[in-house]
Amino acid sequence: MSTVEGKQKQEPPCTSSMNNYLWKDQPDENKWADCVHCGMCLESCPTYELTGQEQHSPRGRVHLIKSVAEGKLVVNEQFSDPVFACLDCRACTTACPADVDVGGLIEEARGQIRQAMPLTGWKGQVSKLFLQGIFPHQSRLHSLGQLLKLYQKTGVQKVVRKTGLTKIMPKHLAQMEAVMPTIARPVMKRYKNQETIPAKGEKKQEIAFLTGCVMDVMFSDINQATINVLTRNGNEVTIPKNQTCCGALHVHAGDRDMGRKLAKQNIEAFEQADKVIVNAAGCGCMLQEYGELFKEVDTEWYERAERFAEKVEDISKHLHDTGYQKPKAKLNARITYHDACHLAHGQGVRQEPRDLLIDIPGVEMVHMANADRCCGSAGVYNITNPEMASAVLDSKMSNVPRDVEMISMGNPGCMLQMAIGVEKYGRNQKVVHTVQLLDWAYQKEDEQEGQKNE
Repeated sequence: MSTVEGKQKQEPPCTSSMNNYLWKDQPDENKWADCVHCGMCLESCPTYELTGQEQHSPRGRVHLIKSVAEGKLVVNEQFSDPVFACLDCRACTTACPADVDVGGLIEEARGQIRQAMPLTGWKGQVSKLFLQGIFPHQSRLHSLGQLLKLYQKTGVQKVVRKTGLTKIMPKHLAQMEAVMPTIARPVMKRYKNQETIPAKGEKKQEIAFLTGCVMDVMFSDINQATINVLTRNGNEVTIPKNQTCCGALHVHAGDRDMGRKLAKQNIEAFEQADKVIVNAAGCGCMLQEYGELFKEVDTEWYERAERFAEKVEDISKHLHDTGYQKPKAKLNARITYHDACHLAHGQGVRQEPRDLLIDIPGVEMVHMANADRCCGSAGVYNITNPEMASAVLDSKMSNVPRDVEMISMGNPGCMLQMAIGVEKYGRNQKVVHTVQLLDWAYQKEDEQEGQKNE
């Protein structure tokens, strides 16, 4: 009780005597009101599939969240464990006949838990270091990326791997190190003196691009591919310099205050843009849900967040809906597609990326069973819940066709997780972002045109 009492001194409770949530921005009862515990969500839930336990099912978690609001339960470890064991993949909402927003409830409940039960010890220090000390600060992120680049370029990585030093690391971190992508120069640095990149040929429209935090450090090549594809298709691309991390990792971790701070910065950074394009499913979903962070705490910012959310669109949907130049060069590859949870379930974008891939000459699309089943990445879930994440990945890999050369998707976290799966099962498959394939096809087309003109 000392933690709760200490927290109450900082922010007075705003609840009824029956309610055991003690702070504002509580789980919204309108989100659970339509849940009749029918069980239609059970088969869609990875954690319920693996545990068979009711508290690890969507309806079980909804019941727990509602029970705290009714004063039947308190915020403690027994409540916290099922809430934080959720992947927040949103598959249950897709399966629910009443569209119960379980993901929204989970995130609001986590906000209450972290105020009542803040992380302490080394977990608290690590969480504070990354979520508050690194991710919100672009310069620090880039410095971290530079260290990783030196680790790869100077040969230290080869020594570490050759001597088996990775074996002393926790297994899940060693797996991540084994599939770490080659670190390149961030797009934000590459275009530091050029905020606007002109369209190639006739300009059709102006868009603003969210480069992301992890995306620009770990996958800057995908960001560059995104810019290449956008400008080739008549988009003038603006990269606001004062943009920041989207805040998804913070909100998933229960730090809604930091989530709001980052949301405000991004809303202001992109306020003048007509459209905001994102190539990371988790980031796009978070941007579209900024309003939820302010709904109960700030009317003015809620309205601004809602207006902002209407501008946000995934790169695949933007290209699909505005018309794009279909490549002429053949890639000649067998490809399967994985639906990132926050793209399929969170944003409702499913067919558009598939259509982009089908339109590339030489691409043979191979169906993946349960393509929209979570891979276990779920932000940093594969770090905080490694055993469950590994089991979810095992289930996912059982559905990945063996006779494909590439696995395409639209989210960086999924790419790392699926790469771990490919490595773990000894598959000879390349994990790629959908926009990369389109960019490669365009590059090959340009090369062929150049050869003809020689």
